[in-house]
Amino acid sequence: MGMLKEFKEFAMKGNLVDIAVAFVMGASFGKIVTSFVDGIVMPLVGMLTGGVNFNDKVIKLKDAIPEVKDAAGKVVTPAVAEVSVKYGTFITNVFDFIVVAFCVFLMIKAMNKMKKEAPAAAAPAGPPEPTAAEKLLAEIRDSLKKVD
Repeated sequence: MGMLKEFKEFAMKGNLVDIAVAFVMGASFGKIVTSFVDGIVMPLVGMLTGGVNFNDKVIKLKDAIPEVKDAAGKVVTPAVAEVSVKYGTFITNVFDFIVVAFCVFLMIKAMNKMKKEAPAAAAPAGPPEPTAAEKLLAEIRDSLKKVD
């Protein structure tokens, strides 16, 4: 029973809950960015490159082979799928990564700026400047020390 209580305390700590919320929001943000890149950025890039759809770009290493059946319908040679390098999908995913990385960079930059501004505004002012009377009294004290 002690281990269950200890796990409950661990799971309910603020940091763990914050991480869980960040993970869920990050996954949702990833979907939004993927939608943005696939639906807006890549078509524009495709237009600029002459109508190229990067998701369709592949390098065929081996063509697909359809299955061969005999007259009775028995499969003589099974089908073999095409073997290809899908570099277009990779390019799209690189764009996804760049957009996400840039957004995270902007968020971190904004957070750091807020952190720097907050302590400066809350920092206590230094000791107040001595008044004219206090300055005069300090001069009198210093001159009396010289006389002794």
